[in-house]
Amino acid sequence: MILCLDCGNTRIKWGLREGSDWCARGAFATTATLTTATVAELAAHLPADRMAAVTRVLGVNVAGPAVAAAIERGLGRSVQWLQASPHCCGVTNHYEQPAQLGADRWAALIGAWHLQQDACLVLSAGTATTIDVLDAGGGFQGGLILPGLDLMRSALARNTAQLPPQPGHYRMLPRNTQDAISSGALHATLGAIGRMYAHLAQMTAGPVPACLLSGGAAEALAPHLELPLRRVDNLALEGLAHLALAS
Repeated sequence: MILCLDCGNTRIKWGLREGSDWCARGAFATTATLTTATVAELAAHLPADRMAAVTRVLGVNVAGPAVAAAIERGLGRSVQWLQASPHCCGVTNHYEQPAQLGADRWAALIGAWHLQQDACLVLSAGTATTIDVLDAGGGFQGGLILPGLDLMRSALARNTAQLPPQPGHYRMLPRNTQDAISSGALHATLGAIGRMYAHLAQMTAGPVPACLLSGGAAEALAPHLELPLRRVDNLALEGLAHLALAS
């Protein structure tokens, strides 16, 4: 059995994989106290009855080295932390400096290619929103990083004197400030997705490309995306699982 970990700035997502199936999945918060948590406190987030069967642990981590060290201490074993490379599992990384691509984006691209095997837009909507272009040959052509929906809203509340922090509702034509802020963040993100999808469709000669969407904010985005959409619980975990099977 394989344990896959996606350590993000807000949550740590995990999945237990056996063969081609997920046996269990879950998440817990990436809190400030995580790095000082006891082994028992960390272990409580994972299914204790199945951990003895884990033979390998793979992960991606964008939450910093202290979190990585805390995870390994809590597990009592080392983790194979994925780093971006020029090529892996059929995906070619065309970043100017391939090693600078975030490990979570790299894992998500590997997961998307394994699931789709064709050109697609890879959307991960979390603390940040990433919009990445994968071509029909498995080439990562580039992508965008935006503040996530919550970050956009909180930035306005934090850096202005009179804009409210309370969330509003999506409206095409908002008529109160809370709705204007929430709708503005959503429109900005949807606009970026639409522009990147139009570029991908223009450069793709084959079938209409799909959008693969994952992340905590996927629920807010999905109803407004008028594109061929495929929801995936966690693309980074899918990528790690495929890497484990391939190596």
